[in-house]
Amino acid sequence: MFGRRQLITGAAALAASRFIAAAQAAPTNRAPRLTHDPFALGVASGEPASDGLVLWTRAVGLTEDVRLGYEIASDENFRAIVRSGGIDAPAGRGGAAHLEVRGLPPGRPYFYRFHLGDAVSRVGRAATVAANPERLRLALTSCQHWEHGWFSAYRDMIEQNVDAVLQVGDYIYEKSFGSGPNVRAFGAPDPLTLDDYRARHALYRTDPDLAAAHAAMPFIVALDDHEVENDYAGVHGGVTVDPAAFLRRRTAAWQAYFEHMPLRPSAWRSGGSLQLFRRFRWGRLATVHMLDTRQYRSVQACSDEKRGGQVVRDCDAVADPGATMLGARQEAWLDDGLARERGIWSLVAQQTLFSRLVLPQGPDARWSDMWDGYEAARHRALGSLGRPTVRNAVVLGGDVHSFWLNNVLADFGDPRSKIVASEVVTSCLASRNGPAALFDGARSRNPHIRYHDNAHAGYALLDVVPERIDVDLRAVASLDEPAARCFSLERRSIEAGRPGFA
Repeated sequence: MFGRRQLITGAAALAASRFIAAAQAAPTNRAPRLTHDPFALGVASGEPASDGLVLWTRAVGLTEDVRLGYEIASDENFRAIVRSGGIDAPAGRGGAAHLEVRGLPPGRPYFYRFHLGDAVSRVGRAATVAANPERLRLALTSCQHWEHGWFSAYRDMIEQNVDAVLQVGDYIYEKSFGSGPNVRAFGAPDPLTLDDYRARHALYRTDPDLAAAHAAMPFIVALDDHEVENDYAGVHGGVTVDPAAFLRRRTAAWQAYFEHMPLRPSAWRSGGSLQLFRRFRWGRLATVHMLDTRQYRSVQACSDEKRGGQVVRDCDAVADPGATMLGARQEAWLDDGLARERGIWSLVAQQTLFSRLVLPQGPDARWSDMWDGYEAARHRALGSLGRPTVRNAVVLGGDVHSFWLNNVLADFGDPRSKIVASEVVTSCLASRNGPAALFDGARSRNPHIRYHDNAHAGYALLDVVPERIDVDLRAVASLDEPAARCFSLERRSIEAGRPGFA
């Protein structure tokens, strides 16, 4: 008899093998007869490095494998083309193309476009990372619900001339939720199949501000839960009870996510998984350690009767040393990377609130889907952040639909404990704010929380220089107005050598 884990692993491997076989099919060299714009979903760049990046598009509405042409130029009029060629866009991968470009000079802007027959994509702009930059501007974003608001914050990112966008999860939402008026509708049931998730991603790419942002700036991405289903944990569904049914849903969702993100082709693994924890370096100025807190995590503590995240009390399992948010391999990868850190700033990007959050329900109450539900795992991560090679650690997160600036303590049980790192948590880019029943009065119960706002959506703008990081919490004036502007809700700085916020 097959065990549960064998059944799950086997199903994932089968789905992945079909996906890989589709990519290996020989594409036709002839251009198909086009009756629509195959590049309606736009273009994107990602995985920025000093010698290259990844360029993406998806040829939609095709039933056969095709080969796309591409051009990369040093000018937006494409008079000085530095690279050109072809890239496969197999129908079995939804027509997605992931072009990994290497061997380019550092610190240069480039323009790119794709071709299919007479059709030409919009022009995208991207840049290689400078060899030793003196400054870096990042946008931290999370949680964009199609129905709850317009994505106008992306227009502000473009205006702010952001070097890269850190999208730390909930890029799409699989379901409707919450009371209140919506600005638009999904127009379809919750996705379950590959075609369903492809359609949901494609719908998102029709938002003009999101499409423009992908064309203007590189995205560094990692998924959270709503790209599949709410509060799932590794192989454990948050909603879907049957393990095999959940695995089918997860595999479909992950494949659709990969097909729509500017990830390296190698990010999709033969076992049906995604390689999403990785590093990005801006010379000696900063390192971004992008983590994945969904794929490898243990099931939430004390979730026997109710699945997913919840307030738990008197739950000894939150301190289980065997529980993990990252999995053993990723924990070792993070520790090793921080032990070898050479950047002035160590930016650890992950999906949710890292610091302790004492809740109104009592000092022993915890929300089980955050790091509070994985106390031993957080303690191990704190040990890695405290490595002597780490000069200035900053934890970045999202998920909780509100802004937070926190002092990360070596021991959250002692308010006088050493500050190990600073924490910046962005609000939702477009969604309803976090639950007041959990977050109201947070600062009065948690002295390490230096700023909290649960009334605005937006993103966090980070200006990184050797001496400090300036944090600008950018709030959207209105989610109901497509032309709404962003404004500075709060500005704080993190000084090099002095972790935390005043």
